[in-house]
Amino acid sequence: MATDLRNPPAGSLTGLLGDILNDAQELIRQQLALFRQEVREDLRKTRDGAIALGVGVGVIAMGGLLLLLMLPLLLNWLVPAIPLWGCFGIVGGLAAAIGAILLFAAVQRFKSIHPMSDQAATGLKENLQWTTPPK
Repeated sequence: MATDLRNPPAGSLTGLLGDILNDAQELIRQQLALFRQEVREDLRKTRDGAIALGVGVGVIAMGGLLLLLMLPLLLNWLVPAIPLWGCFGIVGGLAAAIGAILLFAAVQRFKSIHPMSDQAATGLKENLQWTTPPK
């Protein structure tokens, strides 16, 4: 007997409901997998930002220490008219400016991290509304 492709056989109502529930469960599984992937990506960005912040702080500390000890003495030797305290002030100000620039760059990197995208959160919320029974 040939099958009529234009009119597929009607399934039972329970079979259709079962298929709908299976599809809804699969959709929720996919949404949760997407959510987990986004969380992993945000954690990776957070780790990279923390590493950049740590390196920036380390460079500020080492650079500040070395410059504050060496450069004022060199400046005082090159320009004896500037008092030693003035040389230390000039070099300290430059070290602080460089450190502020590095710190600003790290803060900007942290600001670019979004814990959960609005699109993923909205999609997950809609799917949960469709699959959970009303209260």
